[in-house]
Amino acid sequence: MFNEQTVTENGIIDRLKGLSGLKWTYCHGESLPKQAQDIFVDEWLKDALCSLNPDIAKQPDYADEVIYKLRSVLLEAQHTGLVKANENFHEWLMADKTLPFGENGDHITINLIDFDDIKNNHFVVAKQVHYIAATEVYFDIVLYVNGIPLVVGEVKTATRPSVTWQDGAADFMGGKKHYWKNVERFFVPNLLCFASEGKTFAYGAINARVKDWGPWHHTDQRDDILPGLASVLISCEGLLNPQTLLLLLESFALFSTVKTGKNTPPKRSKILPRYPQFEAAQQIVERVRNGYPKKGLIWHFQGSGKSLLMLYAAKMLRTDNQLKNPTVLVVVDRRDLDSQINETFGGADVKNLIKVQSCKKLGEHIEQDSRGILITTIFKFKEIEIEQNNLNGLNNRDNIIVLVDEAHRTQEGGLGDKMRWALPNAHFYGLTGTPISGIDRNTFKLFGAEDDPGRYMSRYSYKQSIRDGATNPVKFEPRLAELRVDRDAINEEFEQLAKDNNLDDEEKAALSKRAGKLAIMLKAPKRMAAVSSDIAQHFTSHVKPKKMKGMVVMYDREACVQMYYLLGEKLGFDALEVVMNVDQAPIHSSKKDQQERTNHDWRKWHNELALPIQQADFERWQHIDAEDQTQKDLIESYKDPKHPLQLLIVTAKLLTGFDAPICYCMYLDKPLRDHTLLQAMCRTNRLYETSDVRKDMGLIIDYLGVFENLRTALAYNPDEIDGVVEGIEAFKAILPAQLKKCLAFFPEVDRTLEGFEGIIAAQECLPTNEKRDEFAACFGVLAKLWSAINPDTFLTPYQQDYKWLAQIYESVRPVGQTGTLVWAALGPETIKMIHEHTDINRIRDDIDELIMDEHAIFTLTDKEQEQRAKRLEIDLMGRLRGSNDPKFVALGERLEKLRQDYEAGVIKAIDWLKGLLDTAKDTVQAERETGEHVVTEEDNKQALTTLFLETRPETTPKIIGDVVAQIDKIVRAKRFDGWQHSNSGPREIQKALMVTLAQFGLGKDKELFQKAYAYIEEHY
Repeated sequence: MFNEQTVTENGIIDRLKGLSGLKWTYCHGESLPKQAQDIFVDEWLKDALCSLNPDIAKQPDYADEVIYKLRSVLLEAQHTGLVKANENFHEWLMADKTLPFGENGDHITINLIDFDDIKNNHFVVAKQVHYIAATEVYFDIVLYVNGIPLVVGEVKTATRPSVTWQDGAADFMGGKKHYWKNVERFFVPNLLCFASEGKTFAYGAINARVKDWGPWHHTDQRDDILPGLASVLISCEGLLNPQTLLLLLESFALFSTVKTGKNTPPKRSKILPRYPQFEAAQQIVERVRNGYPKKGLIWHFQGSGKSLLMLYAAKMLRTDNQLKNPTVLVVVDRRDLDSQINETFGGADVKNLIKVQSCKKLGEHIEQDSRGILITTIFKFKEIEIEQNNLNGLNNRDNIIVLVDEAHRTQEGGLGDKMRWALPNAHFYGLTGTPISGIDRNTFKLFGAEDDPGRYMSRYSYKQSIRDGATNPVKFEPRLAELRVDRDAINEEFEQLAKDNNLDDEEKAALSKRAGKLAIMLKAPKRMAAVSSDIAQHFTSHVKPKKMKGMVVMYDREACVQMYYLLGEKLGFDALEVVMNVDQAPIHSSKKDQQERTNHDWRKWHNELALPIQQADFERWQHIDAEDQTQKDLIESYKDPKHPLQLLIVTAKLLTGFDAPICYCMYLDKPLRDHTLLQAMCRTNRLYETSDVRKDMGLIIDYLGVFENLRTALAYNPDEIDGVVEGIEAFKAILPAQLKKCLAFFPEVDRTLEGFEGIIAAQECLPTNEKRDEFAACFGVLAKLWSAINPDTFLTPYQQDYKWLAQIYESVRPVGQTGTLVWAALGPETIKMIHEHTDINRIRDDIDELIMDEHAIFTLTDKEQEQRAKRLEIDLMGRLRGSNDPKFVALGERLEKLRQDYEAGVIKAIDWLKGLLDTAKDTVQAERETGEHVVTEEDNKQALTTLFLETRPETTPKIIGDVVAQIDKIVRAKRFDGWQHSNSGPREIQKALMVTLAQFGLGKDKELFQKAYAYIEEHY
C-alpha cells in the first residue's frame, strides 16, 4: 500500500540514512532511550556534554546540572512565549552560556554542539516519536543532534490529490494538533520544522505563518521543478544534511523584532534564510576568505530578501576569525533604502553596528579604521576628494568588505569612483534585482567578476521567486485614459499668443517645446478628475474590501498635490497622504528663518499650482520629507491594517526600498521604464497574511499603457550580457584614438593655462556653430567610451586630458535660459490654453490584462507581440499637429529636439565689460528721462548691444558679443507684459543671469553680476 509512512516517511528517512559523508543513524521512536514525557534523550546529551567539555568529563555529575538548567529553559515557554524561550535555548546551543565548573569555581563555556569538527556530534533520525504533555502526540520524523530534537517533520500521503504540504504544516500551526501551542515545550530547542506530502517540500521556523514557509532548492535550478518524491528527496538531502543544519544553526538563525503597525506592539520572531540567501551569503564569505576575486554580483529578484542576505553575510564576515576583525560597509543609494536596512539590522540586534550620520563621520570612520558593520548612503562619499597621486586612498586594508544595495545607479558615477579610491583594496559585492547591461551603464562590469559565468556570482530570477512562493505574482490591468485634443484651436491660439508677445522663432520654439511636454497633457483638469474618480471607485470596490491598501504614483509633485485634493473629496483626507520631496528650510537656521523660508516655499507652490494648496498641508508634507522619524511613523501607520491611512500618493519616493506587505494595489499614472518600472511594481509583490487576509497577488492599475515596457524590463539575457561586458576591452582599444581626435580640435593650445584665458584660447578654435557641433559630437563618443570603461586603472594616463576636454565641452554648451524666461512669462497662459482644449474620451477597461507569474509570461511570438502592440496602440498625448512652417516646431511636436542658437564663453576684458554695462544702464536711464528714445519691444537691438557694436575694440573676441547678447536676451524676455507682476520674476532673472555668467566662467565676480543686474532693472 502507498501511504504516508511507506512512501513519504520511509523515503525521507532512507535518503537521510544513505547520505554521502556524514549520515543520520536511524532509530525508531519506540526504541529511543527516553520516556514519552522526555524531550531530550538524556543519555546522548550527557555523552556529548562530557566529550565536548573536558571539565565536565572530569566530573560527569556536572552534566546532570546542565541538563537540569536546560529543562528549566523548556519550562519558560509557558511564561515568555515559544519564540523567546527558543531564543534563550539558542544561546545555550551557541555556547553563549557559562557555569562555574572550572578550577576554583571558574566559569567555563558550556558546549552542547561541536561546530568546528561536526564529526564529533551524534546524529539520529527517528520516526513516530511518542511525546506526552498536555496532549499525546506522535511526531512523524525527528532529527536529534546530541540528544536534542532540532528538527521535526510532518508528512502526509502522496496519493490523495486534495492533500498538500500545507496539511502537514497545519499540524504545527493550528487545528486539533497545533503542536506549537499544545506541546510547545518540545519546540523550545527547535531549529526548524518541515512538511511534505511526498510531492512538494517546505520548511519554516517556529510560529511561522504559511507565507513564511519555503522550499529548499538550488539557484541553478532555473526551470520548473516537477512535483514528486524525487524532488522532495533532493530538497531533504540539501537542507537536512548535518553540515547544512549546523551551519543554519550557527550562522543563519535570527531573532528579530518586527513592527507590523504604529499601534501594534512589536513582535519577536524567528527568521531562517531562504536558499538563495543561504547560498549567496556563503559565497561572499568564501570569496573574501580566498582573497580573489574581490568582487561579485548578486542578482536576486525584487522582494526576495536582499536586506536579510546582507545581514547574514555581514554577521558571518564579522564572526570569521580568519578575516581578523573586518569592517563591513553596507552602502545604499537612497534614504528610504538606508532606513529599511537600518531597521533590518537593528531589529536583529546586530552587534558593533554603526549608523553613519554624515559625510564627515564616514571619512573619520574609514580613516580611523573603525571595525564593525557601518551602514551609509553612497551620497556620504561626496565630500571625499580623490588625490590622484595617492594610491592608498583613505584606508588600504584588504579586510574591508563593501556590500552595495541596488547596485546600478549612483555606483556608476563619480560617487562610486570616490568609494573605490577611498578603499582601494576592499572587496565589492553588488546586490540588485534590476541590473543594467547597457554600454554606458553596466552593473555587470562594475561588480561582476570575470571568472563568473555570465558575470554574476549568484542569480535568483523572478520566475524562481514566484515559483518558490518568495514573492507574489503581479497582475497588470490597463485602464488607459484616452485624451481628446482640439488641435486646431490650440494651434490658432498659440500663434496669436506668440504674435501678441512678439516672440522670435527661437522663443516660439522654446515655448512650444516646453508646453508640449507630457506633463501638461497628463495634468489637464478634466483628465485628472476622471482618473481620480476611477481610482476612488476601484479602491472602494476592489481593494478596501480585501482589507489591504494601495499607492498612487503620479507624474510629478504638482500632480501629487492635485490628486490629493481630488481623492480627498471622494475618500476623505484621513485616508490619504502625500510623500514627496518638498522645499525645505535649512535645519540649522533659526526658527524664525525656518518659518519665513517655509512661508516663502508655500507661497511659491500655492501660486504655481492649478489647485490651491493649503499651508497646513504643505508644512506637513515638508515635515514628512525632512524628518526621518516622521516618515517612519507615517509608514508604520500605513502598515497598520487598523489605521485609517489607506493610500500613499508618491512620484519618486517609496518606489524603491519601501517594504509594506499590506500594499496590494498600485495606481500608475507615470511613465516608468526598465529597472525603475520593475522596482516600482514590486512594491505590490510582497507576501502578506493575517488571521483573515492572505494576499495571493499584487495589482497594478495602469492608466498610461506603461506595462508594455515590462517585457524589456525583464528581458535580461545572460548570454548577451557577457558579450556587452567583454566589449569593454574593445572600447579600451578605441579610446586613445578618440581622445586624440577630440584634442585635434585644439592645435597648439596650452592645456596647462588656467582660468578664463585658457578657456578662451580653446574656444577660439571653435569659431562657428558648425565647428562646435562637430566637437560636441566627437566628445560625446569619447564620453560614452569613458563611462563604459570607468572605473579602471587603464584610464589613469588619460584623465588629465579628458578632464580638460570635459571642461571645454561644458563651456561651449548652450546655457538654455531663454526658454526658461519665456516660460516663466507665458507658461501659465499656455497651459491654460491647452487645458481648455483638452478633454477625456473615456477610461478604457477593454484591454487584455497581464499576469506576471512563474509561467512563461514573456515568451510571446513575434506575431503575438505585434498584435498586442496594435491593440494597445494609443496616442497618449493626442499628438498635436501644427504649422508646416520649418522655422519653429508646432506645439504638439513635443519630441522634436530644438537647438538653441545663442552661445557662451569667457570674457577677456572684464573691466571693459563692466564699464560698458554701467554706460548702458546710464544710457537707458537718460533716454527714459529725456524721452528722446524709449527702448520698445520692437527694437531688435537693446542699448547694451548697440553700445557694444559701436565701441568694441577690433581685438575683442567674438564671445564678448555672446555675453552682451545673452544679457540683452534676458532684458527682452523680462519686458513681456505682466512679467513684473510675476512672483518668480526677479528670482528667475537673477538665476538666469547667474547661470549665464557662470557659463562664461564669471559666476564668482559679484561686481559684474551687480552691474549687469542694475542694467537689466532699468528696462522695467
